[in-house]
Amino acid sequence: MTCSPLRLKLDGDALVGNWHLLRDLSGGAACGAAVKADGYGLGAREVVRRLVEAGCRDFFVAVWSEARALADIGVSVSVLHGVRDADMADRPANARPVLDTVEQVRRWREAGGGACDVMVDTGMNRLGVAAEDVAAGLLDGLAIDTLMSHLACADEDVPLNAQQRAAFAGLRERTSAKRMSLANSAGIALGSDYAFDLTRPGIALYGGRQRAAHDGIRQVATPEAQILQRRRVRAGEIVGYNATFTAPAHMEVAVLNLGYADGYLRCFSGRGRARAGDAVLPVIGRVSMDLTAIAVDAAPGLAEGDWVAIDYALPETAALSGLSQYELLTGLGSRFERVWS
Repeated sequence: MTCSPLRLKLDGDALVGNWHLLRDLSGGAACGAAVKADGYGLGAREVVRRLVEAGCRDFFVAVWSEARALADIGVSVSVLHGVRDADMADRPANARPVLDTVEQVRRWREAGGGACDVMVDTGMNRLGVAAEDVAAGLLDGLAIDTLMSHLACADEDVPLNAQQRAAFAGLRERTSAKRMSLANSAGIALGSDYAFDLTRPGIALYGGRQRAAHDGIRQVATPEAQILQRRRVRAGEIVGYNATFTAPAHMEVAVLNLGYADGYLRCFSGRGRARAGDAVLPVIGRVSMDLTAIAVDAAPGLAEGDWVAIDYALPETAALSGLSQYELLTGLGSRFERVWS
């Protein structure tokens, strides 16, 4: 039984099913998995364990501490933020840096080289060496496993997608790279021309949907919160900070152990919803740091200590809140107990 008044119910079958869908959309390319930010907040070790069993062999994290946390699992991990001087002394044998800058390339050469990946900028102007530097021989002699780039607007229908794809395709056979990788979750849905040799899905693994091809993606994470108190609020009385809600009639209210310190932000004030079975329970008043109030007249049997599920389907909740699907997942706090089924 959980000790925390918050839990994140995680559907392992949905996670694996989402990877299978993305693998199939990847065509002949291998399908990896981005597990940075602790598996987008779900718990990277449990995500990796399930995806390895499903057949995934390539995993991507942001920083070396994330790679070290997976070292004993023995999977292939690429570290997207490259390698700093401070990272050189403690690098797991199963992890490769994704070299992002000329300085990182120099640092890697001077340390003796070895297997690496490289990020090339094809128009996003975020991370990556310039295509012109690649053409000039910057990467000559490196033992490159995967040459990568990243799409800036894969979730939109814009000319930049094709421009980046063409720029990246122009690098084929210009380096020693065994594989090329461009497509993220949305990029996979752009079609086979974007798959190259390896795809790198992230948000879609965890329930995010960005394009029509993602319609089969299933929700993985559902927050649940315990009722701290149930109370009667009389007509004309207020609920919560700054009296933003006034009861229009006598009503039943439950106060949850949930607030913006847990990632359930103030934008859900008066807009979010919880559920108990088929009963829809609207958030009322202002979400505070640790507490959220919901109207529970539709669920007369709910009492102190009972659990309610929070509506958190990613595309719909993003539209409701103004937050990105990424923020919704990675912002969920450490007070949630992660419970896999």
